[in-house]
Amino acid sequence: MTIHSIPADHIKLKRVYDRVSPEDGVRVLVDRLWPRGLKKADTVIDRWMKDIAPSTELRQWFGHDPQRWPEFRRRYTEELHRHADLLEELRSLARERPLTLLFSAHDEAHNNAVVIKEVLLHR
Repeated sequence: MTIHSIPADHIKLKRVYDRVSPEDGVRVLVDRLWPRGLKKADTVIDRWMKDIAPSTELRQWFGHDPQRWPEFRRRYTEELHRHADLLEELRSLARERPLTLLFSAHDEAHNNAVVIKEVLLHR
């Protein structure tokens, strides 16, 4: 492991509705929209990074359709590279301590947090 690499176990993915755990480390919400049914006062979120979320156009086009997943990943990865400052902020956090990327999607395998983690680990 180089000084700039991130241990894979430092980046976790979790639905924002799931129970908070001490192993979560820094909890960052990576959705553009606030999760339905949650009150801000009742959540444990260290940072809401809405600008790293997919653009409204891409999010609406994807619509959480698994058939569109490969193309969504490609397009969203392109979008993410336009937010190098936010990616670097997440990398910096993950190098130091556990980082949990929080998302609200029901599908835990096909959502923006999955793509963010891939990009962070495969610089």
